[in-house]
Amino acid sequence: MTIDSHRKFPDLTHEDKMTPQVLRGKDVWHKFNCTNCHTLLGEGAYYAPDLTKIALQRGPQYLKAFLHDPSQFYDEQKVRRVMPKQNLSDQQIDDLVVFLDWIGHIDTQGWPPRRILVSGAAIPGTNMEQTAQASKSMQTAAPSSDPVAQGQALFNATPPACSACHSISPGVNLAGPSLAGIGTRAAQTVADPSYKGKAKDAAQYIHESIVAPSAHLVPGPTYSAGGRSFMPDNFSKELTPQQIDHLVAYLVTLK
Repeated sequence: MTIDSHRKFPDLTHEDKMTPQVLRGKDVWHKFNCTNCHTLLGEGAYYAPDLTKIALQRGPQYLKAFLHDPSQFYDEQKVRRVMPKQNLSDQQIDDLVVFLDWIGHIDTQGWPPRRILVSGAAIPGTNMEQTAQASKSMQTAAPSSDPVAQGQALFNATPPACSACHSISPGVNLAGPSLAGIGTRAAQTVADPSYKGKAKDAAQYIHESIVAPSAHLVPGPTYSAGGRSFMPDNFSKELTPQQIDHLVAYLVTLK
């Protein structure tokens, strides 16, 4: 078993993708003692969230903005703790994000099973047990052939971890805005003269938001910067067209 494990390590860790910038990012990780609060691949402290899959869940634009000034993304009075500003240079931030992206693509066989929340507290509209069950279900058998049920299960599964950034409760904004009422709000957005995208109805708008999140930016300093959305822009590659259709079918029902 040990010999077989070592045979598989190169593929599981995609070590051929370990570039000099990945190594510089690793140095930044250690220089600033990130491991004193966070874990990677199960190693580190448990004061702050595990970051093994953070690059895949939040995307590079969000991470860069967050690392520049974490306090802009937290309400200290609500969460009672804020990640300290490390005063990283732009190059250090770029290197660290590349390192975290490399870590994120290591095949960990579905670990960690739980998504990352903005705070460690229970948040209305989120359900950790539901997420774990949905993730397990998506890895084994589909819960139903109904597109809405498929979309709901996928929304709560990890990956793609939609519910790690979006709640479905009114006013509960995590890394991304709440999706409560998105079915109604999407139709209103498309009809608004300020809308910048190409969608013609609510379903098309939600589809566009998934595959091209910068087509129309949701107002808010923690959702975008420099004309680019913080939402990862790789879901058109990470998800199949059918999975995206299922997510749209579910989200358009949230009215």
